[in-house]
Amino acid sequence: MELKRNQRRPLAGMTLAELQNVVAGLEMPKFVAKQIAQWLYVKRVTTFEEMTNISKANRDRLAAEYKVGLSKPTKRTVSQDGTAKYLFDVGDGKSIEAVYIPDEDRHTLCISSQKGCRMNCYFCMTGRQGFHGNLTSNQIINQVLSVPEAALLTNVVFMGMGEPLDNLDEVLKVIEILTEPWGMAWSPKRVTVSTVGKKPELKVLAEKTSVHIAVSVHNAVHDERESLMPLEKIYPIKDVMQMLGQYDFAHQRRLSVEYIMWQWFNDDIKHAEALREILPDEHVRVNLIRYHMIPDVAKLRTSSDDRMTAFRDYLNGRGVMCTIRRSRGEDIAAACGMLAGKVNNAAEKAEKPEKATKPAKAEKPAKAEKPAKTTKAEKPVKATRASKKR
Repeated sequence: MELKRNQRRPLAGMTLAELQNVVAGLEMPKFVAKQIAQWLYVKRVTTFEEMTNISKANRDRLAAEYKVGLSKPTKRTVSQDGTAKYLFDVGDGKSIEAVYIPDEDRHTLCISSQKGCRMNCYFCMTGRQGFHGNLTSNQIINQVLSVPEAALLTNVVFMGMGEPLDNLDEVLKVIEILTEPWGMAWSPKRVTVSTVGKKPELKVLAEKTSVHIAVSVHNAVHDERESLMPLEKIYPIKDVMQMLGQYDFAHQRRLSVEYIMWQWFNDDIKHAEALREILPDEHVRVNLIRYHMIPDVAKLRTSSDDRMTAFRDYLNGRGVMCTIRRSRGEDIAAACGMLAGKVNNAAEKAEKPEKATKPAKAEKPAKAEKPAKTTKAEKPVKATRASKKR
């Protein structure tokens, strides 16, 4: 019996093993699963009628119980710097966001893995809206396949809404689709997964995949980090980095640290040294990120160029590769920490984790050294290009 359209399961987002189960259940030859995968992930069709090397009888069987499952974004907003933010409807009155970042020959898509986030980081717009559910592998891969720039993409970063490792099973399926020969056949080096440090799941990611890993540290001092990021209480960042030191990041695979800088809170030399001390080896790269203001966040302000430069130079001078990341998409709320999506049902009570407190030390200390004034003759800090967590 033919199912109603909204009851049909999407095929996009399924792994080869899952597609093999589908065709077996419909009494089709096993090889049809690979044909479907090629149509979905290489040729990127949106209807069964386009799958012309599959018999009409088999296409009709598929259409009776399944749908391709790709949907275009509902809204596009473009920044003055060329960054584009896309809104995707994920059902139940909720939407999530993905961000396309063009940069010369590099075309990066920053994708979301959850509706909201359970981590509740004090400075992050996504975390402050609460948790409204995990995205399915279909809803995640749809972002990659359905943006207008899909054919141009060179890199994908799991740095959008949500904590990817809090939805590990679905994220692993998407990584498989992106990197396996039967799927999109990308090199794992084109994929980066960011995390605040869910240690058990991070160990699984490190061992089951070869993708790049980015850890959102933001403060290496335990009490101060815990005041911003409640997960620090369960998985101290020092222990997380120590565990990552067991894996090989000396060759093509990369381990990086994301570090948002707040003036008079985490941007002095003492904090630079604290960060250096937790890095497992000299192969870790540190990306310094300017803070982007969000509503209702007290006591945090963006660090100055002078202090960011001093922080960077201190680490570089001690053998740590450290760069200042160029901010993209701030004018359309697409920059790091600004993504929020949309929840139409405002009365719905979102699931919230342990409440984040205000930063323990975000105010300018009485005896703090003031940053040097920038003169008109000085050149602005040269930023490096990289994708960023949003």
